[in-house]
Amino acid sequence: MKEITVEELKQKIDQNEDFQLIDVREEFEYETSNLNGKNIPLAQVLLEKDKISRDKPVIVHCRSGKRSAQAILMLEKEGYTNLANLEGGILAWRDAFDPNMPVY
Repeated sequence: MKEITVEELKQKIDQNEDFQLIDVREEFEYETSNLNGKNIPLAQVLLEKDKISRDKPVIVHCRSGKRSAQAILMLEKEGYTNLANLEGGILAWRDAFDPNMPVY
């Protein structure tokens, strides 16, 4: 499974690269704090896979990287080849860039 660091993600955001960010946390987690990605909770990933791009890079994240890894494994079985997991999830982002970010 391809992984990307929070530093690499920030660089992509800062350079306005064309990619899709998918947040597979639950809605209440997303409402607490998010990175402006599309919120598709893990349980809905396969039902809403049509909302996930196949023609550009997709970075999937959650709180720590475990649920996003599960989502990627499920999507790869559906033929996706353009996915990367955010190492450490939103917790790593908070630690690296936004220590005041609320994360439960």
